[in-house]
Amino acid sequence: MAVSGSKVVFGDVYVDELVSSCGNGFEFLKPKGVYFADRSHISCQKAGMVLRKQEQPLFVCGHYVSPTMLRNSKYNPPFGPRIKSIRTSPLPCSSSRAVHDVSFDGSSSDDQTTSLPQRAIPSERTLTLVSGSCYLPHPAKVEKGGEDAHFICADEQAIGVADGVGGWAEVGIDAGEFARELMSNSVKAIRDEPKGSVDPARVLEKAHSSTKSQGSSTACIISLHKEGLHAINLGDSGFIVVRDGSTVFHSPVQQHGFNFTYQLESGNNGDLPSSGQVFRIPILPGDVIVAGTDGLFDNLYNNEVAAVVVHASRAGFSPESTAKEIVALARERAVDKNKQTPFAKAAQDAGYRYNGGKLDDITVVVSFITSSADV
Repeated sequence: MAVSGSKVVFGDVYVDELVSSCGNGFEFLKPKGVYFADRSHISCQKAGMVLRKQEQPLFVCGHYVSPTMLRNSKYNPPFGPRIKSIRTSPLPCSSSRAVHDVSFDGSSSDDQTTSLPQRAIPSERTLTLVSGSCYLPHPAKVEKGGEDAHFICADEQAIGVADGVGGWAEVGIDAGEFARELMSNSVKAIRDEPKGSVDPARVLEKAHSSTKSQGSSTACIISLHKEGLHAINLGDSGFIVVRDGSTVFHSPVQQHGFNFTYQLESGNNGDLPSSGQVFRIPILPGDVIVAGTDGLFDNLYNNEVAAVVVHASRAGFSPESTAKEIVALARERAVDKNKQTPFAKAAQDAGYRYNGGKLDDITVVVSFITSSADV
């Protein structure tokens, strides 16, 4: 887009001090300061990522990932080519800091129900969410553990992801702390929910009201009910449902403008949980849920994720191993300067010259939908 004067307006958001930064070898404009119309917080927009050459990645994978290890700022894991698998004792619930095929229009928090292709399912069977995760921080953020966070609550049949907004680093704030606290508070709220009736929207509302850290983040929380999935998504994290090798649902992205995601912040600043989109989605045994932060969805198209799911299923991979495969491909795309990616396409549609992927923290949570007869 053309820029004239010192201020650009995206709806009720004012962007000032536009500066040129380099993204993947191309000129790229990045808003340095972002202001809500009635607020004065700066640096609320996701910072542009500077791509680096082929650094060796560290993966943190597992059904349960130790939140203490990743929260400890003194923890400096070896930065090598191997996969690092971490599991704790089998706790029932664990948190970590760790192109649309089907989507909905609009951005209200009203419940939205989609009708997906159905197969016959015996009424006696109980569906179960079997989940595993993999998290790969941005190479420059490995020492502090990155800015993503996620949780898996096995007994409560719920998962969640959050992505701290990197722009806060410009004013010395680690938005990863906000994301981690938000996910931790989500776990606490889930434990207070009625058994078998977790309401993701209510959970996010409670978690947000209890989160006091500075910064902001996206949020996506999904729970399994008898009638299907209940979910809420705010921002550019999200999830897809893969069935028989095809993506039958993809939560739409919420943005105020290009690369300016909806985001929760402590208090009444930023967007509110009520701005999130709420979904109720019928699911079937054999469906695979892939939830992730924008480090996944900026770099891989839905059909690419679905292809990995199909390959993993045929190979008999666990949810954790499937998540690892998806993360590995997303990082490969992130450092590719020539591959067309969802982020590159969005940048081009917004009027920017940009090719290749976007290096970022990558979180993936994979959940297999199984029936009582499969478990």
